[in-house]
Amino acid sequence: MRVGYIGLGLMGKAIATNILKAGFPLVVHNRSRAAVDELVALGAKAAFSPAEVASQVDVVFTNLPDSPDVEQVALGEKGIIEGAHPGLIFVDNSTIKPATARHIAHVLGEKGVLCLDAPVSGGDIGARNATLTIMVGGPAEALEKVMPVFRAMGKTVTHVGDSGAGQVAKAANQIMVAAQMVAMGELLLFAQKAGVDPRKVVEAIRGGAAQCWTLDVKPPRLFAGNRQPGFKAYMMEKDLGIVLETARTYGMPLPSTALHAQLFRAMVEMGLGELDNSAVIAVLEQMAAMRLIEE
Repeated sequence: MRVGYIGLGLMGKAIATNILKAGFPLVVHNRSRAAVDELVALGAKAAFSPAEVASQVDVVFTNLPDSPDVEQVALGEKGIIEGAHPGLIFVDNSTIKPATARHIAHVLGEKGVLCLDAPVSGGDIGARNATLTIMVGGPAEALEKVMPVFRAMGKTVTHVGDSGAGQVAKAANQIMVAAQMVAMGELLLFAQKAGVDPRKVVEAIRGGAAQCWTLDVKPPRLFAGNRQPGFKAYMMEKDLGIVLETARTYGMPLPSTALHAQLFRAMVEMGLGELDNSAVIAVLEQMAAMRLIEE
């Protein structure tokens, strides 16, 4: 199966590398050429437009920052639609609005392209280690064909439903992730303010009902003074905007998510948007007039 990958950022480059290592012929495209050159050095082929990628492959992936970016690459000038051919499958690993995913699937579907919205979770660690969780919306027959590529990217693949369902699942995922990041920051500062070693508190609670991926992975990084991504906070803020906009569409109140979105927005406004989403603790530190003790 010939594979194309468009969007070689922090996550995309790692995913594309694993696809290449799994033995799939790979064609890549990215706005900045440095990442393309890295993958070409590993054996990939370079392309200079999304249309050029699509015309050469059986399945084309995108991994881009936001809904307008995916729509432009898929449907715009020199986009995937201009390189579409019978049998092409389009897979989007980005996190975008469910409505945008459905629109792209409809338009490309008229050209005979099968579309899967397949956002991922697991951060840069999961991308590098090929342990991502992949949430898929779209036709089952397309998923069956693409499954060998997904196995090179992640450890859990779930077919959630029709087009847009993968993006709904990712939005739900981000509701939980944001809550965990904020709660972790609060509990660490709470313990420290109360005169108790937050490292010991984490050790005490992560084997019980509070156990979660965030509490397993993030505190050691914060204690070491490492607030680098990971998953960038400005992307978390963008994702929560998608959650809230989608919730408004369905008349669904999400009060705690709205508060978490405000905290991540404050973080971005503080100039910290390029840091890890766990660095939302910086907003809480400012509110509490204290800083987490580091090693």
